[in-house]
Amino acid sequence: MNPAYRFWGIAFALAGVVSFAFRPVLIKLCYAASPVSATALLFLRMALSLPFFVAMAWWLRAERPIARRDWLGIVGLGFLGYYLASLLDFLGLQYVPAGLGRLIMFLYPTLVVILSAIFLGKAATRREIAALAITYAGIALVLTNKLGIAPEHRQFMFGALLIFGSAICYAVYLVTGSQLVKRVGSARFTAYTMIVSTAPAVIQFFALESVSALDLPATLWWYVLLLVTVCTVMPVFLVAESLKRIGANHFALIGALGPVTTVLADFFLMDGALSAVQIFGGALVISGVLLVSVKRS
Repeated sequence: MNPAYRFWGIAFALAGVVSFAFRPVLIKLCYAASPVSATALLFLRMALSLPFFVAMAWWLRAERPIARRDWLGIVGLGFLGYYLASLLDFLGLQYVPAGLGRLIMFLYPTLVVILSAIFLGKAATRREIAALAITYAGIALVLTNKLGIAPEHRQFMFGALLIFGSAICYAVYLVTGSQLVKRVGSARFTAYTMIVSTAPAVIQFFALESVSALDLPATLWWYVLLLVTVCTVMPVFLVAESLKRIGANHFALIGALGPVTTVLADFFLMDGALSAVQIFGGALVISGVLLVSVKRS
């Protein structure tokens, strides 16, 4: 392999992972800047991202036609994997710090293993079982000081469950969409599912909110612009190109930087901090996910 080709694959992976890692922090900054609802924020993110993905779909229009059953899959997975997963994540981040939310969301590769064992009959290996034990022991440590009957603890656990639900939706999306991606192509599949997922976000906004909900301060609009460009559109292109250049195995290693980046950004931008026990738990989560994600050569 050409060293320059591989170098840029690694560079794209790093940029994509770091860009995506800032998403929960920007969402928290939006909530701090103005009393904006999760419904309005999701609407802005999806609606403003739409032109980029329409352009991508148009650019790829000359590729082979998509079968009717694949269109049905695109619609279903767009709703589940991008709209519903994003909605649950946005709602959960109202109650959970960005760093902890990213660690919970990072559980999705372990959920893929569990769902594949239940629904596809793919028995988990010993290595995967050990990884699951390590990962969920780590998440238990991360959440240990948030257990209790105090209102703030109940709100935190509610938010954590919402984000965990988001991770489940994304894991189902990955498990059920793997063959569809191969038939349609990853770039075109991403473009169409993102377009599809915009429709329920728009309908939800106009059903629950008034247009006055978009009367927001300039600071929040700048955060939304960064959320759309740097943390939504750009990572999609960067990750797709990096996967083509370096493969999923090496990308999984780089992907472990995501939660670390979010925790650090949360600390410096939002004054979020983890206890020593939570840091240790977070390290276990990342280690367990890497055991699941990185295949032996």
